[in-house]
Amino acid sequence: MEVQTALNCVTDSLKITPTDQPMIEKAQGEKVTLPCMFTLSQEDEGPLDIEWVLIPIDNQKNEQTIIMYTVDRVYSNYYEGMHGRMQFSNPDPKSGDASLEILNLKSTDTGTYQCKVKKAPGVQSQKIQLTVLVKPARTKCYVEGSQEIGSDLTLKCAAQEGSPLLSYSWRKLTGTGTEQLPATSLLNKNTGELSVKNASQDNSGTYSCIVSNRVGTDECFLVLNVTPPVNVGGIIAGAIIGTLLGLCLLAFLISYACKKHREKKYEKEVHHDIREDVPPPKSRTSTARSYVGSNRSSLGSMSPSNMDGYTKTPYSQVPSEDFERTPEQNPNFASPKVAAPNLSRMGAVPVMIPAQSKDGSIV
Repeated sequence: MEVQTALNCVTDSLKITPTDQPMIEKAQGEKVTLPCMFTLSQEDEGPLDIEWVLIPIDNQKNEQTIIMYTVDRVYSNYYEGMHGRMQFSNPDPKSGDASLEILNLKSTDTGTYQCKVKKAPGVQSQKIQLTVLVKPARTKCYVEGSQEIGSDLTLKCAAQEGSPLLSYSWRKLTGTGTEQLPATSLLNKNTGELSVKNASQDNSGTYSCIVSNRVGTDECFLVLNVTPPVNVGGIIAGAIIGTLLGLCLLAFLISYACKKHREKKYEKEVHHDIREDVPPPKSRTSTARSYVGSNRSSLGSMSPSNMDGYTKTPYSQVPSEDFERTPEQNPNFASPKVAAPNLSRMGAVPVMIPAQSKDGSIV
């Protein structure tokens, strides 16, 4: 009987007001206040100690003291993960308000938080479950499949960030609002896929995908353009013809370049080549000199009697190449007649030189 009376005294001495929010959900980046209100009695005579402890979701990890109030002082450097982001909501916790305020929440802050209040002989505690959720973000929309008339395609939507459970919905936008989705479409709210069977041009337009969870939403847009089928055969044929024309043009340019190169090379060789087997052409001056010299030698051996048929050839006339031909080779050429010099004055002995007719007989 005495033991039961002692327990009742302990129980009645210190009380923590039960919270109506044993489970709290918040979005990442927000702040939260974990309530811990208590009352003391006259029987509580010892020093007041207040302690907040984080119990991780992972059972393999130990409990971590994050903040403490004792002997009228606050100690908040126990947990590095929350350093600078937590504090007592009331600057004077001994007033009966030991609530904990956490700023700029992170997903790693998720866990069970326990508030312990001790003032001998009374001891009380209370637990609160905190879940930090990530809002949907960086959502992307895209089309999978051919956007041709009569094809089956799928509009897909996926959030790069966001805590489960995520829910998806699609809308077709118009200039004045929204309209119903195609009658041949089927929506999967869990995966965000909108399947469209036997697409038509009426399905073309702007679509919006909305992804949401318990703490926020996000949205993305895409434009669907359903077009007639493409003539693949014509495209391939055009590509082949274009390739062949390009090859022909390339071959023509190469051939033309090679031809020009050969012509330049030939002109250069002809310009600089000196043929050793062909003698240089005789000049008119050398021909005339040889002709005059031969006439002088003939005059020195002729007799006066045989000089009648010769006439003096003027030296001013330049003989042509016909002098080098025989009479048979050049029928138009007539032997020049040289006037007979006065041999008696020259003191030469006359010599008879037989004459030769056109047919080659000696006269």
